[in-house]
Amino acid sequence: MKSVLVALSVGAALLLTACGGSPTGTNPSTGGAGVPPPPTASLTGAGATFPKPFYDAANFAYNRKFSQVTINYGGGGSGAGIQQLTKKVVDFGASDVPLSSKEADAMGGGDKVIQIASTLGTESLAYNLDGVADGQLKLTPATIAGIFLGKIKKWNDPAMAADNSGVSLPNQDIHVIHRSDGSGTTYIFTDYLCSVSADWKAKTGGPGKSITWPTGDGAQGNAGVATRITQTPGAIGYVELAYVLQTKMKQAALRNRDGNFVIPSAAGATAAANVFVGSSPSQFSIVNASGKDSAPISGYSWIILYKDQADKTKGTALVDYLYWLTTAEGQQYAVNLHYAALPSSMASYDLLVLKGVTSGGSALLSVS
Repeated sequence: MKSVLVALSVGAALLLTACGGSPTGTNPSTGGAGVPPPPTASLTGAGATFPKPFYDAANFAYNRKFSQVTINYGGGGSGAGIQQLTKKVVDFGASDVPLSSKEADAMGGGDKVIQIASTLGTESLAYNLDGVADGQLKLTPATIAGIFLGKIKKWNDPAMAADNSGVSLPNQDIHVIHRSDGSGTTYIFTDYLCSVSADWKAKTGGPGKSITWPTGDGAQGNAGVATRITQTPGAIGYVELAYVLQTKMKQAALRNRDGNFVIPSAAGATAAANVFVGSSPSQFSIVNASGKDSAPISGYSWIILYKDQADKTKGTALVDYLYWLTTAEGQQYAVNLHYAALPSSMASYDLLVLKGVTSGGSALLSVS
C-alpha cells in the first residue's frame, strides 16, 4: 500500500509545481479585494478515499495561499468519516454517498447537517492480466455482474471470450478484489450492479457501503485495492480512476447503457452527470447513465459538516475553505488529477447550502 500512497503523494506535489505553486484566481470569500483572509485554524477531516488525491493536492495549495489555515484529511473510508463526524472528532466528514436517514438522525437530524458535492469522478475496473493490454479487455454489465457474483471464474470463460474477439484470454482463475471497509466507492459500484443486474440485487439486497460479497478478497481503501490488484496475477477490482491512472494500472473498456464501450474518464463522468441535472443529496445516483460517452460507474463525492458551528473561528475558516474548494480555483486540482470539474449547477447548489452554515445564529459565509 505504501508504494501506491507514495506515488499519489508525489503526483500531487508534481501537479502543484506544474500549476505554478499557489492558485492564481481570486476567491471573494478568501481574501479578495476588501475581504479579510480566513482566520487562523487547524481543520481536520476524514472519510472517502475516492477523492483523497484531490483533497491532498487542494489542501496543500490552500495552505500555500493561506498559511494560517491547515487542513488534515485522513481518509479511512466513507463509513469511518461519517462515524468520526458523528462523534465530533473531526470538523468535516467525506463520503461518496450522502447520509442515510439513520446516519443523519445520529447527528441530530437532517436539518442539523449540510452536504455539498466536492468533486465528480468515475470508477474503473482495473485488472492484472499478462498479455492483455490496457483498455484491450472489454466488459459488459453481464460479465461484470457474473465476475463479482462468482459465476464467471476463469478469464477465458465463454461469456468473456464472446465479448473479446481477437484477444487471447488465458485459462486463468479470476481473483476478485473488493473493499473491506465501509466505502462510498463500494456504494457507487454496487449501485451500478443493482441497476444492471436483477440477479445481483436479489442476491445482495441492494447497494451499500458494506455488503456480504459473494466472492473475492477484501482490501482497505482505494489504495489498498489498487495494491492488491497489482500484486495478484489474474486480479480484477473496482478502483477510482485517479488511482488507476497515477499508478499506471490497466483498466477495461466498459459497455455503457447506449451499448458503446468506453474507457472511464473524467469526460465520461461529466457526460453521465449531464444526464442527471438537478442532482442533490436526496437524488444523487448517476450510474448507468444514457449517452454515447457516459462512463457507467460515475458518481459525486460529498463533504458533510454540521450546520451550526460551535467554534465560530474554526467554522469561518471551514466554510471559506469549502467554498474555495468548489470554485474553479479549487476545482483545478481535481481536473488535473483526472476528476471532473463540478457542473455549474452543482457548484451553485453548494454555495447556496454553505450560506446556511451558522455559528450562534450568524451566517459564516457572505458571498453574492
